[in-house]
Amino acid sequence: MAEEKRTAKEWKAITKPGFHGDGGGLYLSIVKGSRTWMFRYKRGGRGHWMGLGPDSLVSLADARDAAIDARRLLRKGIDPIEHRRAAAKAKAAEAASAKTFEAVEDEFIASHKAGWKNEKHGDQWKATLKAYAYPVFGQKPVSEVTVDDVLECLQPIWEAKPETASRVRGRIENILDYARTRGWREGENPARWKGHLDHLLPARAKIARVQHHAALPWRELPAVMDKLAAAGGTSALCLRFTILTAARSGEARGARWHEIDMTAKVWTLPPERMKAGQAHRVPLSDAALAILKQLLPLKKEPDDLVFPGGKKKRPLSDVAVSKALGAVVDGVTVHGMRSAFRDWAAEASTYPREVAEVALAHRNPDRVEAAYRRSDLFEQRTRMMGDWESYCINKKKADKALEATPSGLEK
Repeated sequence: MAEEKRTAKEWKAITKPGFHGDGGGLYLSIVKGSRTWMFRYKRGGRGHWMGLGPDSLVSLADARDAAIDARRLLRKGIDPIEHRRAAAKAKAAEAASAKTFEAVEDEFIASHKAGWKNEKHGDQWKATLKAYAYPVFGQKPVSEVTVDDVLECLQPIWEAKPETASRVRGRIENILDYARTRGWREGENPARWKGHLDHLLPARAKIARVQHHAALPWRELPAVMDKLAAAGGTSALCLRFTILTAARSGEARGARWHEIDMTAKVWTLPPERMKAGQAHRVPLSDAALAILKQLLPLKKEPDDLVFPGGKKKRPLSDVAVSKALGAVVDGVTVHGMRSAFRDWAAEASTYPREVAEVALAHRNPDRVEAAYRRSDLFEQRTRMMGDWESYCINKKKADKALEATPSGLEK
């Protein structure tokens, strides 16, 4: 490759693929239409290429100046590529010093909130970290947060509020991982549990037993359904629908009419409304359909809520549905009704375990099995929900209760 000085205009005219020398180790690399200035040098007996940028952004004069700077570094015994990396690292460290933990948390929430199902999730993150992390290191550069900072934040609540402490730790870990990925901190994550904080704090399982949702014994459910049928009101109807479909409270309260096909007797929940992030079909029993028909007079638009709350365009609150349950039975939760369904399926039906698990929209923990199971077992679940309906309600009593419910439903 003969090296000769060319003008900028002459360089622009060159289109032949390859490396074209300008002298002093400077080359123009042309590969598949891509034109890049490169600096070629030897160090430790090996050849190295350092990119200087595309010729569309880096002028000939700037490329020559960059090559001169690189040769000066080499005369001082400094590798120009390593020097550039060190400069970039120093710049990132300088930027990180201006990034406080609180500022990084704001960026983390902003970049993730679109993927969170619940719009209140970001507010919950902010509230817990403001209460427990900010007083310790909220205004500290994220690059300087240490394990001592994390322990100072967690130790006062680790035994007194184990569930909250566990969430705070996980959120701190996520934010510090985010900061490291962005180049704002280095080294181990001081909030990491396994192989790190687990040596410094007692395991949550040893200091607090997991509290499960209080469930109603499945044998007592028909009596509760009778009382709910007699109660009337939108909250009681929503609760009965939730029980009959084995749905989560939020899934039922957030149901919209366009999700429901009354003719096909199917309620299809979109992925963004499901805990597992996957669309879920629910077969609707006759009793569930009867409840929906009772609510049809409230429908104005296809996107309307099936169970509207007191505030415009807002669903029934979880408090309202919980109160409806509390009015007919003490000491159980709405979510616990799913446990009642699961116990009934295991103890009083002959349906396979996987059918009940799909009915509850549980994610299969066995990834291999989940990969091979493509069916949602809809036909079997249709029969199962029909049997569940027959167990739960006295149809004659339920029909009379629906007929007696006034058209102006209570919220």
